[in-house]
Amino acid sequence: MRFNLPDLNDYRTRFLNDGIVSPLKTTGTPENGLLGYLPGCSGDQTGWPWTAQVDPDTYNGNNYWPKLTIVTPSYNQGAFIEQTIRAVLLQNYPNLEYIIIDGGSTDNTREILEKYAPWISYWQSVSDDGQANAINLGFSLASGHYRAWINSDDYYLSGTFHHVIKTFIKTKVSFIYGYAYNLHADTGTLEMIKVLPVLDYFLRMPTLAQPSCFWSAGIHQPVIEQLQCSMDYELWLRMVRGNSRKLLRSPLSVAHVHRQAKTYDPKMSDAWQNDHDLICHPENHGPVQQWARKIWLHKIYNRFIKLIEKVTFHQRA
Repeated sequence: MRFNLPDLNDYRTRFLNDGIVSPLKTTGTPENGLLGYLPGCSGDQTGWPWTAQVDPDTYNGNNYWPKLTIVTPSYNQGAFIEQTIRAVLLQNYPNLEYIIIDGGSTDNTREILEKYAPWISYWQSVSDDGQANAINLGFSLASGHYRAWINSDDYYLSGTFHHVIKTFIKTKVSFIYGYAYNLHADTGTLEMIKVLPVLDYFLRMPTLAQPSCFWSAGIHQPVIEQLQCSMDYELWLRMVRGNSRKLLRSPLSVAHVHRQAKTYDPKMSDAWQNDHDLICHPENHGPVQQWARKIWLHKIYNRFIKLIEKVTFHQRA
């Protein structure tokens, strides 16, 4: 089955016809940051992003910070989404457009969205056609120079926006990606996910950590709505290939590992297989040529990068 690439202008037109004003408002950051203005925490949480914020003075080094658009697709993640929202807002990024597209959650998500509504550029909680559709709906309203999406059970680490946008400004690359953590809900342990510098030759190998990826508006493309699980992987195949990129060798985000997450829910195995079959269909990306050879070469590449990093470390010591 050939992929259907959605036209984001169609979605945008529907929003405008419904009275949505574009461009959306930015979140706004008081001189002393948002921490003292956001609603109180719902529990006894402390630290980032509950009782801590990025110091607004962090951004004093530049006179102009380009607009950053963050989209959060959501459905029934009330246990996590408040952390997601606070970790976006408390970056205190001075030019932020934050959009949340919720699919009509039946848990406490809407209550949380209403609580944070004054600081969100746009949000809705109505039935949609799934996660990929929600991502496209959100980005159809985007006006940021740089973009990313963060799922409603993941969150950014403190200082991520400053680090990423400062790197965009300095390097002029089109795509930035970094390390990530997996937070295992059953044990509370953090697992560092390191990624290698991405080469086009190895793009068919799923190595990028989605919540730690950011890109310029100039290369943005819609995600494929026929995919339920692998929409990020397929997007990288189209959007990253041939474009300049930069790896940040530090963690930028945290992904919750829990039983309801698509990546770890055994009930989603058929959906993952269906996505694989669609991506590898001859009318789409096709099967991976010389897969065994790619795996072998990737192992060699992995060892080479680790050797370079080890030598570099000892030279700096």
